[in-house]
Amino acid sequence: MSERCGWCGSEEIYVNYHDTEWGVPEYESRALWEKLILDGFQAGLSWITILKKRDAFREAFDGFDPNIIAGWGEPEVLRLLDNPGIVRHRGKIEATIGNARAWQKIEQQQGFDKFLWTYFDGKPLQNQWTKLAEVPAFTPLSTQISKDLKKAGFRFCGPTIVYAFAQACGLINDHLVTCPCHAEVAAMAR
Repeated sequence: MSERCGWCGSEEIYVNYHDTEWGVPEYESRALWEKLILDGFQAGLSWITILKKRDAFREAFDGFDPNIIAGWGEPEVLRLLDNPGIVRHRGKIEATIGNARAWQKIEQQQGFDKFLWTYFDGKPLQNQWTKLAEVPAFTPLSTQISKDLKKAGFRFCGPTIVYAFAQACGLINDHLVTCPCHAEVAAMAR
């Protein structure tokens, strides 16, 4: 019998996210950057908290346009710290500005999408987990990507954040094999 991954529970916003977004391969640089930033904001919180605030984040961060955010400074940090619709954490907000600048460098050199997908030889890693307990929190690969992102100037991108990001963006298919989304997501791979 097939059933969706148990981590998403039964709340509609979470189930919809699981069924339509999580694990779907993302190939667009800006969208990948947005998801990495949101995963960084999630550190220490639950993903559903970020998911419920995602629209407010998008509005507050100008649609997550890294080319706009890269030019921000203290006035924008103060504006965001005063915004109750987002997670108001100075370190994460400042990291987002720095991460936008780091994204610009990688985007100019090779493309942020290519930078990330190179670790996976251009196609999603297809895991075959049967139980949530089998799914790791991080791997040697997420640790290496984290180190390389930090070397490039990124912050709030530790191995666990990077692994969650890779799952969310479909770099890794971690839907359980018993979940109907596993086969659907696997079929979307380029």
